[in-house]
Parts: sequence; structure tokens; C-alpha cells
Amino acid sequence: QVRLVESGGGLVQPGGSLRLSCAASGFTFSRYTMNWYRQAPGKTRELVARISSSGGSTKYADSMKGRFTISRDNAKNTVYLQMNSLKPEDTAVYYCNADPGDFWGADPGMYWGQGTQVTVSS
Repeated sequence: QVRLVESGGGLVQPGGSLRLSCAASGFTFSRYTMNWYRQAPGKTRELVARISSSGGSTKYADSMKGRFTISRDNAKNTVYLQMNSLKPEDTAVYYCNADPGDFWGADPGMYWGQGTQVTVSS
């Protein structure tokens, strides 16, 4: 069965850091583009970061560029999101997503995790 399990969320002060992990199983992880999305209450879902199957290409939303870093370890079937200089507006549920399509596609893939809550507050 396909599983994507996020971890690493929690409460952090503004300016702090968190590293999210997503452990994948049940599909050929190394062939999939991996995404992080987030959604805050009352707001639409947005792409946070994307990484190609090999890890050679990445994409970030402008508001995260320079603060967030996506990476992957195909040997461990895991994708990560390092978040630095966190702001209150980063508060959201963060979701891991697996996409068999090409890196430049606009739509998310078919596989989703259940999400992990990130709260940035003083």
C-alpha cells in the first residue's frame, strides 16, 4: 500500500527552524517528483517546494526562497524540508505529495500524506 508519513512539525518561535520529513513506501520513490504543499485555515493550498526524482532540480515559492530547502534521500525513500527564519505566516499544515509526472507540471501528484502541523508563534 502507498504511504506518505510526515513528521517534524510543531510549535516554533518566529525566526526559528524546523526540519520536516516524509517517509514514503509502496511505490517507486526514486522515479517520482516530490512536493511539499501547505494550507492554512481559510486559505488555498499552495506549493512550497518541489524536487525532481534525481534531486537535481528544485523549485520554491517566492516567499520561501532563501529560507526553505528541499532535499531527498532515495536510498531511504525520504524527502525533507528544512525551514529556517520561520514567520507567523508560515503557520499551516504541511503535506508531502508524490507525482509521477514531469517536474514542470502544475498539478500535484496522486499520493498525499496526512500532513504535519507547523505553528510559528511567540
